[in-house]
Amino acid sequence: MLIGWQEWCALPKFDLPAIKAKIDTGAKTCVLHASDLHPFHRHGKLHVHFIVHPLQRSKKFETTCTAEVIDERTVMNSGGHKERRYVILSTLTLGEMTWDIELSLTNRDPMAFRMLLGRDALKNHSVIDPGKILIQGKLKARELHALYMHHHKANYHP
Repeated sequence: MLIGWQEWCALPKFDLPAIKAKIDTGAKTCVLHASDLHPFHRHGKLHVHFIVHPLQRSKKFETTCTAEVIDERTVMNSGGHKERRYVILSTLTLGEMTWDIELSLTNRDPMAFRMLLGRDALKNHSVIDPGKILIQGKLKARELHALYMHHHKANYHP
Protein backbone atom coordinates (compact mmCIF):
# COMPACT_ATOMS: atom_id res chain seq x y z
CA MET A 1 0.00 0.00 0.00
CA LEU A 2 1.31 3.45 -0.89
CA ILE A 3 1.19 6.02 1.92
CA GLY A 4 2.30 9.61 2.37
CA TRP A 5 4.28 11.13 5.23
CA GLN A 6 1.02 11.64 7.15
CA GLU A 7 -2.14 9.54 7.07
CA TRP A 8 -5.46 9.08 8.84
CA CYS A 9 -5.68 5.74 10.59
CA ALA A 10 -7.88 4.05 13.20
CA LEU A 11 -7.29 2.08 16.39
CA PRO A 12 -10.47 -0.03 16.57
CA LYS A 13 -9.46 -1.79 19.82
CA PHE A 14 -9.70 1.60 21.56
CA ASP A 15 -12.72 2.88 19.66
CA LEU A 16 -10.63 5.55 17.93
CA PRO A 17 -12.09 5.81 14.40
CA ALA A 18 -9.68 8.47 13.13
CA ILE A 19 -6.34 9.74 14.32
CA LYS A 20 -3.82 11.54 12.13
CA ALA A 21 -0.42 9.89 12.24
CA LYS A 22 2.98 11.08 11.09
CA ILE A 23 5.01 8.41 9.35
CA ASP A 24 8.36 8.24 11.15
CA THR A 25 10.84 5.70 9.81
CA GLY A 26 13.36 7.03 12.33
CA ALA A 27 11.20 5.59 15.11
CA LYS A 28 11.27 1.84 15.68
CA THR A 29 7.95 1.62 17.58
CA CYS A 30 4.72 3.51 17.09
CA VAL A 31 3.79 6.18 19.63
CA LEU A 32 0.32 7.20 20.80
CA HIS A 33 -0.55 10.36 22.70
CA ALA A 34 -1.82 9.31 26.13
CA SER A 35 -2.40 11.29 29.32
CA ASP A 36 -3.34 10.43 32.88
CA LEU A 37 -1.58 7.07 32.74
CA HIS A 38 -2.46 4.88 35.72
CA PRO A 39 -0.80 1.45 35.93
CA PHE A 40 -2.54 -1.37 37.83
CA HIS A 41 -2.42 -5.14 38.11
CA ARG A 42 -5.24 -7.43 36.98
CA HIS A 43 -4.92 -11.20 37.31
CA GLY A 44 -1.21 -10.80 37.99
CA LYS A 45 -0.54 -8.84 34.80
CA LEU A 46 0.37 -5.17 34.46
CA HIS A 47 -2.25 -3.00 32.74
CA VAL A 48 -2.48 0.74 32.13
CA HIS A 49 -5.50 3.01 32.13
CA PHE A 50 -5.10 6.18 30.03
CA ILE A 51 -6.94 8.98 28.24
CA VAL A 52 -6.58 9.89 24.57
CA HIS A 53 -7.56 13.21 23.01
CA PRO A 54 -7.28 11.96 19.42
CA LEU A 55 -7.63 15.26 17.58
CA GLN A 56 -4.73 17.70 17.72
CA ARG A 57 -5.48 21.07 19.35
CA SER A 58 -8.86 19.80 20.57
CA LYS A 59 -10.07 18.47 23.89
CA LYS A 60 -13.57 18.07 22.44
CA PHE A 61 -13.37 14.27 22.26
CA GLU A 62 -11.85 12.21 25.02
CA THR A 63 -11.54 8.44 24.99
CA THR A 64 -10.73 6.42 28.08
CA CYS A 65 -8.71 3.29 27.32
CA THR A 66 -7.31 0.30 29.20
CA ALA A 67 -4.72 -2.15 27.89
CA GLU A 68 -2.38 -4.86 29.06
CA VAL A 69 1.24 -3.70 29.17
CA ILE A 70 3.43 -6.02 27.09
CA ASP A 71 6.69 -4.23 27.86
CA GLU A 72 8.30 -1.19 29.45
CA ARG A 73 11.02 0.37 27.33
CA THR A 74 13.46 3.22 27.60
CA VAL A 75 13.23 5.26 24.40
CA MET A 76 14.76 8.48 23.16
CA ASN A 77 12.04 11.14 22.96
CA SER A 78 11.87 13.91 20.38
CA GLY A 79 13.87 16.20 22.69
CA GLY A 80 16.75 13.70 22.78
CA HIS A 81 16.07 12.61 26.36
CA LYS A 82 15.62 9.03 27.54
CA GLU A 83 12.11 8.25 28.73
CA ARG A 84 10.57 5.09 30.21
CA ARG A 85 7.32 4.13 28.45
CA TYR A 86 4.62 1.50 28.65
CA VAL A 87 4.19 -0.54 25.45
CA ILE A 88 0.82 -2.05 24.53
CA LEU A 89 -0.62 -4.03 21.61
CA SER A 90 -3.31 -2.67 19.33
CA THR A 91 -4.79 -3.16 15.90
CA LEU A 92 -4.18 -0.47 13.30
CA THR A 93 -6.41 0.20 10.34
CA LEU A 94 -4.78 2.18 7.55
CA GLY A 95 -6.57 2.43 4.25
CA GLU A 96 -8.15 -0.96 3.56
CA MET A 97 -5.69 -2.92 5.72
CA THR A 98 -5.75 -3.87 9.41
CA TRP A 99 -2.87 -5.44 11.37
CA ASP A 100 -1.42 -5.64 14.88
CA ILE A 101 1.13 -3.11 16.12
CA GLU A 102 3.00 -2.17 19.27
CA LEU A 103 2.37 1.30 20.69
CA SER A 104 4.41 3.16 23.27
CA LEU A 105 2.40 5.63 25.33
CA THR A 106 3.48 9.19 26.12
CA ASN A 107 2.04 12.67 26.40
CA ARG A 108 2.38 14.32 22.98
CA ASP A 109 0.41 17.51 23.77
CA PRO A 110 3.10 19.87 22.45
CA MET A 111 3.66 17.77 19.30
CA ALA A 112 1.98 18.30 15.94
CA PHE A 113 0.71 14.71 15.68
CA ARG A 114 -1.12 12.53 18.20
CA MET A 115 0.49 9.42 16.77
CA LEU A 116 3.69 8.32 15.08
CA LEU A 117 3.82 5.22 12.90
CA GLY A 118 7.27 3.67 13.28
CA ARG A 119 9.15 1.45 10.89
CA ASP A 120 8.39 -1.89 12.61
CA ALA A 121 4.65 -1.39 12.10
CA LEU A 122 5.04 -0.31 8.48
CA LYS A 123 7.41 -2.95 7.14
CA ASN A 124 5.76 -5.52 4.90
CA HIS A 125 2.63 -3.34 4.74
CA SER A 126 3.49 -0.12 2.95
CA VAL A 127 5.71 1.97 0.73
CA ILE A 128 6.13 5.63 1.69
CA ASP A 129 6.11 8.56 -0.72
CA PRO A 130 7.59 11.37 1.41
CA GLY A 131 6.34 13.98 -1.05
CA LYS A 132 2.66 13.12 -0.51
CA ILE A 133 0.17 13.37 2.34
CA LEU A 134 -3.11 11.58 3.07
CA ILE A 135 -2.90 9.21 0.10
CA GLN A 136 -5.28 6.81 1.88
CA GLY A 137 -7.96 9.48 2.26
CA LYS A 138 -8.74 12.90 3.69
CA LEU A 139 -11.24 13.70 6.43
CA LYS A 140 -12.95 17.04 6.87
CA ALA A 141 -13.79 18.46 10.31
CA ARG A 142 -17.48 17.64 9.82
CA GLU A 143 -16.62 13.99 9.00
CA LEU A 144 -14.36 13.70 12.06
CA HIS A 145 -17.08 15.09 14.30
CA ALA A 146 -19.61 12.60 12.92
CA LEU A 147 -17.20 9.68 13.37
CA TYR A 148 -16.54 10.51 16.99
CA MET A 149 -20.16 11.30 17.84
CA HIS A 150 -21.09 7.77 16.73
CA HIS A 151 -18.55 6.03 18.96
CA HIS A 152 -20.09 5.28 22.34
CA LYS A 153 -16.85 5.35 24.35
CA ALA A 154 -15.88 8.83 23.27
CA ASN A 155 -16.99 11.51 25.69
CA TYR A 156 -18.03 14.80 24.17
CA HIS A 157 -16.86 18.03 25.82
CA PRO A 158 -18.31 21.08 23.98
